[in-house]
Amino acid sequence: MVTPVKPLTLTKCFRCRLRASRVLLVGMKGLGAEVAKNLILAGVKGLTMLDHQQQVSIRGLEPCALQLALLSQEMGGPGMTEIHRCRTAYETLLCVWKRHRQGCVSQEDTRAQFLIPVGSLGRNRAEASLERAQNLNPMVDVKADPESVENKPEEFFTQFDAVCLTCCSRDVMVKIDQICHKNSIKFFTGDVFGYHGYMFANLGEHEFVEEKTKVTKVSPGVEDGPDTKKAKLDSSETTMVKKRVVFCQLKEALAVDWSSEKAKAALKRTTPDYFLLQVLLKFRTDKGRDPLPQSYAEDSKLLLQIRSDVLDSLGVSMDLLPDDFISYCFSEMAPVCAVVGGVLGQEVVKALSQRDPPHNNFFFFDGIKGNGIVECLGPK
Repeated sequence: MVTPVKPLTLTKCFRCRLRASRVLLVGMKGLGAEVAKNLILAGVKGLTMLDHQQQVSIRGLEPCALQLALLSQEMGGPGMTEIHRCRTAYETLLCVWKRHRQGCVSQEDTRAQFLIPVGSLGRNRAEASLERAQNLNPMVDVKADPESVENKPEEFFTQFDAVCLTCCSRDVMVKIDQICHKNSIKFFTGDVFGYHGYMFANLGEHEFVEEKTKVTKVSPGVEDGPDTKKAKLDSSETTMVKKRVVFCQLKEALAVDWSSEKAKAALKRTTPDYFLLQVLLKFRTDKGRDPLPQSYAEDSKLLLQIRSDVLDSLGVSMDLLPDDFISYCFSEMAPVCAVVGGVLGQEVVKALSQRDPPHNNFFFFDGIKGNGIVECLGPK
């Protein structure tokens, strides 16, 4: 359907929609910082950064724990009660250190998270990012929420026009996607795992406007020659075409049945990153964290085992994910965060302003090959 509206009027309309939108961003690690920056600079009405994890200084815990461990090995010597007390303290300290290492900002996290200033150890990620984020655009109402997204009621999400999740488990993503789908809220999620990153969008029934160049018809009597080419090349008129697209929910997109003949044919064209995502989400569910460089050997073995279980349950070949995939999915790479964060931020802006066709429904980025691909995966 062609909409005869002046481009200037439409541009104002797009900006008004964006300027009136409120966005919830969950997870303020490297990718979250990139998305926050892009949305604030784009000029949304308000951005709420939610992250319940604390920045904790673990420097000094390891040496202390090591000293206690050495002391606890002196079994049979004098001062047995004191040694047992040290061993108990060591076990408690080690437990705290592991919990902090898994759930809080590590040294590699801070390299990708540019909104957190130096000297913010011990502070909440969202709160530590607030000052720099607000300074990007004083016209945007930027807020920090230190509570867990898992504890938020359904009514909390209805105050936003779009919700964007990072660093969340599969169950949390599916749950919030269902809430957003029910309340007609634009839903996005994304993550970065080493050299690989992805984003997913569920915009429900989404209408948008696309600008297309209007082709000028050749005047009667002109059949061939330079006049024909001139008529086409000099055409500067555009028309605004209104379109509609329907998105599926995340749960359906992650539960594709690959046993049908149509799905098997599509499997040859499907990027392996889709199956890598399934493996990494299962790892996050089982371990409550992402693969860590500090435990590379242990996590690599577990990733290979999860790869076998996941691909077997999906009914696809192990050849889709060769063993060397484990070398490229640890930690957050700042350049990958920049690419995926740019695409994710762009898609949120496009959805809120209802301008230009959105990515339906996955975007995968492979930092090794240096390319990205859009995949439409779901029940159909």
